[in-house]
Amino acid sequence: MDPGIQKVLDGMNALEGPPAHEVPVEQARAGHEQETAQLSGPGDEVAEVRDVELPGAVPIPVRIYRPLEPAGGVLAYFHGGGWAVGSIDSFDTVCRALANESGAIVASVGYRLAPEHRFPAALEDCAAATRGLAERFPGEPLAVAGDSAGGNLALGVARRLRDQLRAQALIYPVCDAGLNTPSYRDFKERYGLSAEGMQRYWNLYLDGSDGLQPDASPLRADDLEGLPPTFVLTSEFDVLRDEGEAMAEKLREAGVDVTLRRYDGTIHGFWRWLATTDIARGAIAEVGAALRRDLA
Repeated sequence: MDPGIQKVLDGMNALEGPPAHEVPVEQARAGHEQETAQLSGPGDEVAEVRDVELPGAVPIPVRIYRPLEPAGGVLAYFHGGGWAVGSIDSFDTVCRALANESGAIVASVGYRLAPEHRFPAALEDCAAATRGLAERFPGEPLAVAGDSAGGNLALGVARRLRDQLRAQALIYPVCDAGLNTPSYRDFKERYGLSAEGMQRYWNLYLDGSDGLQPDASPLRADDLEGLPPTFVLTSEFDVLRDEGEAMAEKLREAGVDVTLRRYDGTIHGFWRWLATTDIARGAIAEVGAALRRDLA
């Protein structure tokens, strides 16, 4: 385990109180914001930050980051949090860093959260926001990216808008509602995101809908041909590791240009802990370089 990440994990496992999957949603949201502020630290300087709204079923809040040294392109970013927690604010540090590393304009999408808004509300918002970005920045090459549940949403958007996209990046993505891979068995507890925690997120998001349909479980999709070049990042000690790597293989089999990178010594969530471990900064640099290349 990376030493910085081990320190974070030790702190998580030392917390008293009910397990994370039993914490009320509002409390979980507040805890996520507090934890991320502490572990991410202040964001990098960028050329401009602007909050806008894009049209959808409801107005969709989007925060737009312009990089210090533009290289071209627009990236729609969908944050993680099990479709139920997380926000534009809690991923501000990540998006600032990703804008500067990729050279692209990064647009962080504040999609509607579960359980107030069940599946497929989040996916509909992300697709609508991406269409809106294409209209707002005509002629700019377009990409999508997301971590965890946001990676799931990015895949859903890519399947809808494949003809408009130049690239996608999936950071330890949620790909299947089966919850039955070896990594679910090996890391089911005491590695941050637990198997029970992921099951709860699925329950909150689906609210009785079929979780095995491709819009929820893209690993089960049979229409992956023609998706853009894809960077898939997985974490070694993560319940989602195996499904992310299976997704990469299925994309390859469909003829998609895929780069798969497993970050050893990491757990779920490390991507946003920029103040805690250099490995997070390295991961954003690697993903940013891939997006810069593909958007060019």
